[in-house]
Amino acid sequence: MLHLRLITPAERTDAVVTMIRRTAGCTHLVVIPGAAREPAGDLVTVDVAREAADEVIGELRAMGLDQEGSISADNLDLSLSRHADRAEKEAPGEGSDAVVWDQLVEATHEESSFSWSYVAFLSLATMIAACGVVLDNAVLIVGAMAVGPEFGPLAGFCTALVRPAPRLAVRSLVALLGGFAVAMAMTALFSFLMTRLGLFTAEQLAAERPNTAFIYAPDAFSFVVALLAGCAGMLSLTSSKSGALVGVAISVTTVPAAANAAVAFEYSYYGQAWGSSLQLLVNLAGIVLAGTLTLLVQKWSWSRKLRRHPLTGTT
Repeated sequence: MLHLRLITPAERTDAVVTMIRRTAGCTHLVVIPGAAREPAGDLVTVDVAREAADEVIGELRAMGLDQEGSISADNLDLSLSRHADRAEKEAPGEGSDAVVWDQLVEATHEESSFSWSYVAFLSLATMIAACGVVLDNAVLIVGAMAVGPEFGPLAGFCTALVRPAPRLAVRSLVALLGGFAVAMAMTALFSFLMTRLGLFTAEQLAAERPNTAFIYAPDAFSFVVALLAGCAGMLSLTSSKSGALVGVAISVTTVPAAANAAVAFEYSYYGQAWGSSLQLLVNLAGIVLAGTLTLLVQKWSWSRKLRRHPLTGTT
Protein backbone atom coordinates (compact mmCIF):
# COMPACT_ATOMS: atom_id res chain seq x y z
CA MET A 1 0.00 0.00 0.00
CA LEU A 2 0.90 3.68 -0.27
CA HIS A 3 0.52 6.24 2.49
CA LEU A 4 -0.66 9.58 1.07
CA ARG A 5 -0.13 12.81 3.00
CA LEU A 6 -2.11 15.74 1.61
CA ILE A 7 -2.30 19.42 2.37
CA THR A 8 -5.63 20.70 1.10
CA PRO A 9 -7.03 24.22 1.04
CA ALA A 10 -9.86 24.30 3.58
CA GLU A 11 -12.50 24.92 0.94
CA ARG A 12 -11.50 21.76 -0.96
CA THR A 13 -11.17 19.35 1.93
CA ASP A 14 -14.77 18.12 1.74
CA ALA A 15 -14.41 17.36 -1.98
CA VAL A 16 -11.14 15.53 -1.38
CA VAL A 17 -12.61 13.47 1.45
CA THR A 18 -15.69 12.63 -0.62
CA MET A 19 -13.55 11.45 -3.53
CA ILE A 20 -11.41 9.28 -1.25
CA ARG A 21 -14.40 7.72 0.52
CA ARG A 22 -16.07 6.70 -2.74
CA THR A 23 -12.88 5.16 -4.17
CA ALA A 24 -12.26 1.46 -3.54
CA GLY A 25 -8.93 0.61 -2.01
CA CYS A 26 -8.71 3.57 0.42
CA THR A 27 -8.64 3.30 4.21
CA HIS A 28 -7.25 4.85 7.40
CA LEU A 29 -8.55 8.30 6.43
CA VAL A 30 -7.49 11.04 8.85
CA VAL A 31 -8.40 14.75 8.63
CA ILE A 32 -6.79 17.37 10.87
CA PRO A 33 -8.38 20.78 10.15
CA GLY A 34 -6.00 23.75 10.00
CA ALA A 35 -2.89 21.68 10.82
CA ALA A 36 -0.81 22.87 7.86
CA ARG A 37 0.94 26.24 7.90
CA GLU A 38 3.03 26.32 4.68
CA PRO A 39 1.04 26.05 2.54
CA ALA A 40 -1.89 26.78 4.80
CA GLY A 41 -4.69 24.23 4.88
CA ASP A 42 -5.96 20.99 6.35
CA LEU A 43 -3.85 17.87 6.73
CA VAL A 44 -5.37 14.72 5.22
CA THR A 45 -3.72 11.30 5.38
CA VAL A 46 -4.97 8.07 3.83
CA ASP A 47 -3.62 4.62 3.01
CA VAL A 48 -4.29 3.51 -0.56
CA ALA A 49 -3.86 0.13 -2.22
CA ARG A 50 -1.36 0.33 -5.12
CA GLU A 51 -4.16 -0.73 -7.47
CA ALA A 52 -6.08 2.47 -6.63
CA ALA A 53 -3.16 4.84 -6.09
CA ASP A 54 -2.81 6.07 -9.68
CA GLU A 55 -6.48 6.98 -9.96
CA VAL A 56 -6.55 8.68 -6.55
CA ILE A 57 -3.44 10.73 -7.31
CA GLY A 58 -4.84 11.64 -10.73
CA GLU A 59 -8.07 12.89 -9.13
CA LEU A 60 -6.12 14.90 -6.56
CA ARG A 61 -4.04 16.54 -9.29
CA ALA A 62 -7.23 17.31 -11.24
CA MET A 63 -8.44 19.15 -8.13
CA GLY A 64 -5.28 21.25 -8.21
CA LEU A 65 -3.72 19.95 -4.99
CA ASP A 66 -0.31 19.68 -6.61
CA GLN A 67 -0.51 23.42 -7.36
CA GLU A 68 -2.31 24.87 -4.33
CA GLY A 69 -1.52 22.25 -1.70
CA SER A 70 0.69 19.19 -1.51
CA ILE A 71 0.62 15.51 -2.44
CA SER A 72 3.26 13.15 -1.08
CA ALA A 73 3.38 9.36 -1.04
CA ASP A 74 5.41 6.75 0.83
CA ASN A 75 5.47 2.99 0.40
CA LEU A 76 4.03 1.10 3.35
CA ASP A 77 6.18 -1.94 4.05
CA LEU A 78 3.93 -3.14 6.87
CA SER A 79 0.30 -2.42 7.68
CA LEU A 80 -1.36 -4.68 10.25
CA SER A 81 -5.01 -3.78 9.91
CA ARG A 82 -8.24 -5.52 9.03
CA HIS A 83 -9.32 -2.33 7.26
CA ALA A 84 -6.16 -2.38 5.12
CA ASP A 85 -6.77 -6.01 4.18
CA ARG A 86 -10.33 -5.17 3.17
CA ALA A 87 -9.20 -2.16 1.11
CA GLU A 88 -6.73 -4.29 -0.83
CA LYS A 89 -9.43 -6.88 -1.51
CA GLU A 90 -11.84 -4.19 -2.75
CA ALA A 91 -9.31 -2.88 -5.29
CA PRO A 92 -9.22 -4.94 -8.50
CA GLY A 93 -6.12 -6.86 -9.53
CA GLU A 94 -2.81 -7.26 -7.76
CA GLY A 95 -0.74 -4.44 -6.33
CA SER A 96 2.43 -5.75 -7.99
CA ASP A 97 0.75 -5.35 -11.41
CA ALA A 98 -0.31 -1.74 -10.86
CA VAL A 99 1.80 1.13 -12.19
CA VAL A 100 1.74 4.36 -10.19
CA TRP A 101 2.71 6.66 -13.04
CA ASP A 102 3.55 9.76 -11.03
CA GLN A 103 5.76 7.68 -8.76
CA LEU A 104 7.45 6.11 -11.80
CA VAL A 105 8.07 9.50 -13.43
CA GLU A 106 9.49 10.87 -10.19
CA ALA A 107 11.78 7.88 -9.69
CA THR A 108 13.09 7.89 -13.25
CA HIS A 109 13.47 11.69 -13.23
CA GLU A 110 15.75 11.46 -10.20
CA GLU A 111 17.76 8.58 -11.69
CA SER A 112 18.10 10.36 -15.07
CA SER A 113 20.15 13.26 -13.80
CA PHE A 114 23.46 13.95 -15.59
CA SER A 115 25.19 14.37 -12.25
CA TRP A 116 28.74 13.90 -11.06
CA SER A 117 27.80 10.77 -9.13
CA TYR A 118 26.09 9.26 -12.19
CA VAL A 119 29.07 9.98 -14.44
CA ALA A 120 31.49 8.73 -11.79
CA PHE A 121 29.66 5.42 -11.33
CA LEU A 122 29.36 4.88 -15.09
CA SER A 123 33.03 5.74 -15.66
CA LEU A 124 34.17 3.43 -12.85
CA ALA A 125 31.97 0.63 -14.17
CA THR A 126 33.42 1.06 -17.65
CA MET A 127 36.98 1.06 -16.33
CA ILE A 128 36.33 -2.11 -14.33
CA ALA A 129 34.89 -3.66 -17.49
CA ALA A 130 38.02 -2.55 -19.39
CA CYS A 131 40.13 -4.59 -16.99
CA GLY A 132 37.75 -7.48 -17.54
CA VAL A 133 37.96 -7.44 -21.34
CA VAL A 134 41.74 -7.08 -21.42
CA LEU A 135 42.22 -9.91 -18.91
CA ASP A 136 39.28 -11.93 -20.31
CA ASN A 137 37.97 -12.09 -16.74
CA ALA A 138 34.25 -12.79 -16.35
CA VAL A 139 34.29 -11.87 -12.65
CA LEU A 140 35.35 -8.31 -13.45
CA ILE A 141 32.69 -8.08 -16.16
CA VAL A 142 30.01 -9.06 -13.65
CA GLY A 143 31.41 -6.51 -11.19
CA ALA A 144 31.15 -3.80 -13.83
CA MET A 145 27.54 -4.78 -14.53
CA ALA A 146 26.67 -4.35 -10.85
CA VAL A 147 28.17 -0.84 -10.71
CA GLY A 148 26.64 0.48 -13.94
CA PRO A 149 23.85 3.06 -13.29
CA GLU A 150 22.54 3.41 -16.85
CA PHE A 151 19.18 1.80 -16.15
CA GLY A 152 17.92 5.12 -14.73
CA PRO A 153 18.03 7.13 -17.97
CA LEU A 154 16.96 4.11 -20.04
CA ALA A 155 13.86 3.68 -17.87
CA GLY A 156 13.30 7.43 -17.90
CA PHE A 157 13.31 7.52 -21.70
CA CYS A 158 10.86 4.59 -21.91
CA THR A 159 8.57 6.28 -19.39
CA ALA A 160 8.77 9.58 -21.28
CA LEU A 161 7.71 7.89 -24.52
CA VAL A 162 4.64 6.28 -22.91
CA ARG A 163 3.60 9.13 -20.62
CA PRO A 164 4.56 11.29 -22.74
CA ALA A 165 7.01 13.67 -21.04
CA PRO A 166 9.28 15.56 -23.48
CA ARG A 167 11.45 17.12 -20.77
CA LEU A 168 12.09 13.75 -19.16
CA ALA A 169 12.95 12.30 -22.58
CA VAL A 170 15.53 15.01 -23.25
CA ARG A 171 16.94 14.74 -19.73
CA SER A 172 17.27 10.96 -20.07
CA LEU A 173 18.93 11.13 -23.49
CA VAL A 174 21.44 13.72 -22.26
CA ALA A 175 22.32 11.55 -19.27
CA LEU A 176 22.54 8.37 -21.34
CA LEU A 177 24.51 9.64 -24.34
CA GLY A 178 26.56 12.18 -22.42
CA GLY A 179 27.32 9.68 -19.67
CA PHE A 180 28.58 7.03 -22.07
CA ALA A 181 30.62 9.59 -24.01
CA VAL A 182 32.39 10.76 -20.85
CA ALA A 183 32.80 7.20 -19.53
CA MET A 184 34.33 5.96 -22.79
CA ALA A 185 36.70 8.93 -22.97
CA MET A 186 37.79 8.34 -19.38
CA THR A 187 38.26 4.64 -20.11
CA ALA A 188 40.40 5.39 -23.17
CA LEU A 189 42.59 7.59 -20.95
CA PHE A 190 42.64 4.86 -18.31
CA SER A 191 43.74 2.35 -20.94
CA PHE A 192 46.52 4.69 -22.08
CA LEU A 193 47.83 4.99 -18.50
CA MET A 194 47.58 1.24 -17.86
CA THR A 195 49.54 0.60 -21.06
CA ARG A 196 52.29 2.99 -19.99
CA LEU A 197 52.46 1.17 -16.65
CA GLY A 198 52.82 -2.14 -18.47
CA LEU A 199 49.54 -3.53 -17.12
CA PHE A 200 47.67 -3.50 -20.45
CA THR A 201 49.17 -4.74 -23.72
CA ALA A 202 47.89 -4.85 -27.28
CA GLU A 203 48.60 -8.57 -27.40
CA GLN A 204 46.10 -9.18 -24.58
CA LEU A 205 43.33 -7.44 -26.49
CA ALA A 206 44.21 -9.20 -29.77
CA ALA A 207 44.44 -12.68 -28.21
CA GLU A 208 41.57 -15.15 -28.18
CA ARG A 209 39.15 -14.20 -25.42
CA PRO A 210 36.56 -16.95 -25.01
CA ASN A 211 34.89 -15.28 -22.02
CA THR A 212 34.47 -11.81 -23.53
CA ALA A 213 34.64 -12.19 -27.32
CA PHE A 214 30.84 -11.85 -27.53
CA ILE A 215 31.17 -8.22 -26.48
CA TYR A 216 32.51 -7.08 -29.86
CA ALA A 217 30.63 -9.64 -32.01
CA PRO A 218 26.93 -8.69 -31.95
CA ASP A 219 24.45 -11.17 -33.39
CA ALA A 220 20.75 -11.92 -33.22
CA PHE A 221 21.07 -13.13 -29.64
CA SER A 222 22.43 -9.72 -28.63
CA PHE A 223 19.10 -8.15 -29.56
CA VAL A 224 17.10 -10.98 -27.99
CA VAL A 225 18.98 -10.63 -24.69
CA ALA A 226 18.48 -6.86 -24.79
CA LEU A 227 14.73 -7.33 -25.23
CA LEU A 228 14.56 -9.75 -22.31
CA ALA A 229 16.67 -7.46 -20.12
CA GLY A 230 14.50 -4.47 -21.00
CA CYS A 231 11.32 -6.33 -20.02
CA ALA A 232 12.82 -7.64 -16.79
CA GLY A 233 14.24 -4.28 -15.80
CA MET A 234 11.03 -2.36 -16.41
CA LEU A 235 8.89 -4.93 -14.62
CA SER A 236 11.27 -4.79 -11.66
CA LEU A 237 10.91 -1.03 -11.50
CA THR A 238 7.13 -0.81 -11.88
CA SER A 239 6.40 -3.65 -9.45
CA SER A 240 9.02 -2.58 -6.89
CA LYS A 241 10.41 -6.11 -6.91
CA SER A 242 14.01 -7.25 -7.34
CA GLY A 243 15.17 -3.66 -7.52
CA ALA A 244 18.74 -4.61 -6.65
CA LEU A 245 18.93 -6.84 -9.73
CA VAL A 246 17.90 -4.16 -12.21
CA GLY A 247 21.38 -2.75 -12.72
CA VAL A 248 22.84 -6.19 -13.40
CA ALA A 249 20.07 -7.17 -15.82
CA ILE A 250 20.12 -3.94 -17.75
CA SER A 251 23.88 -3.55 -18.19
CA VAL A 252 24.61 -7.10 -19.27
CA THR A 253 26.28 -5.90 -22.48
CA THR A 254 26.10 -2.11 -22.39
CA VAL A 255 28.93 -1.25 -20.00
CA PRO A 256 31.24 -4.06 -21.22
CA ALA A 257 30.64 -3.06 -24.84
CA ALA A 258 31.44 0.58 -24.10
CA ALA A 259 34.63 -0.49 -22.31
CA ASN A 260 35.79 -2.75 -25.13
CA ALA A 261 35.13 -0.01 -27.69
CA ALA A 262 37.19 2.50 -25.71
CA VAL A 263 40.16 0.14 -25.20
CA ALA A 264 40.07 -1.09 -28.80
CA PHE A 265 40.03 2.48 -30.09
CA GLU A 266 43.02 3.30 -27.90
CA TYR A 267 44.96 0.42 -29.53
CA SER A 268 43.67 1.31 -33.02
CA TYR A 269 41.81 -1.99 -33.28
CA TYR A 270 39.00 -0.35 -35.19
CA GLY A 271 37.27 -3.61 -36.07
CA GLN A 272 36.75 -4.42 -32.39
CA ALA A 273 35.86 -0.81 -31.67
CA TRP A 274 33.15 -0.82 -34.34
CA GLY A 275 31.81 -4.22 -33.28
CA SER A 276 31.62 -3.14 -29.64
CA SER A 277 29.95 0.14 -30.55
CA LEU A 278 27.39 -1.74 -32.63
CA GLN A 279 26.83 -4.11 -29.71
CA LEU A 280 26.22 -1.12 -27.44
CA LEU A 281 23.74 0.49 -29.85
CA VAL A 282 21.89 -2.78 -30.49
CA ASN A 283 21.48 -3.39 -26.79
CA LEU A 284 20.40 0.15 -25.99
CA ALA A 285 17.82 0.03 -28.80
CA GLY A 286 16.53 -3.37 -27.70
CA ILE A 287 16.25 -2.31 -24.06
CA VAL A 288 14.35 0.88 -24.96
CA LEU A 289 12.02 -0.99 -27.32
CA ALA A 290 11.26 -3.72 -24.80
CA GLY A 291 10.91 -1.30 -21.89
CA THR A 292 8.50 0.91 -23.83
CA LEU A 293 6.40 -2.03 -25.03
CA THR A 294 6.28 -3.41 -21.48
CA LEU A 295 4.91 -0.12 -20.16
CA LEU A 296 2.38 0.10 -23.01
CA VAL A 297 1.13 -3.43 -22.30
CA GLN A 298 0.88 -2.66 -18.58
CA LYS A 299 -0.99 0.57 -19.30
CA TRP A 300 -3.41 -1.13 -21.70
CA SER A 301 -3.97 -4.12 -19.43
CA TRP A 302 -4.65 -1.98 -16.36
CA SER A 303 -6.99 0.38 -18.23
CA ARG A 304 -8.95 -2.65 -19.46
CA LYS A 305 -9.18 -4.00 -15.92
CA LEU A 306 -10.43 -0.67 -14.54
CA ARG A 307 -13.10 -0.47 -17.23
CA ARG A 308 -14.41 -3.82 -16.07
CA HIS A 309 -14.10 -3.04 -12.37
CA PRO A 310 -14.32 0.75 -11.74
CA LEU A 311 -12.75 1.98 -8.52
CA THR A 312 -15.24 4.76 -7.88
CA GLY A 313 -18.82 4.52 -6.84
CA THR A 314 -21.31 6.17 -4.57
CA THR A 315 -20.52 6.84 -0.91
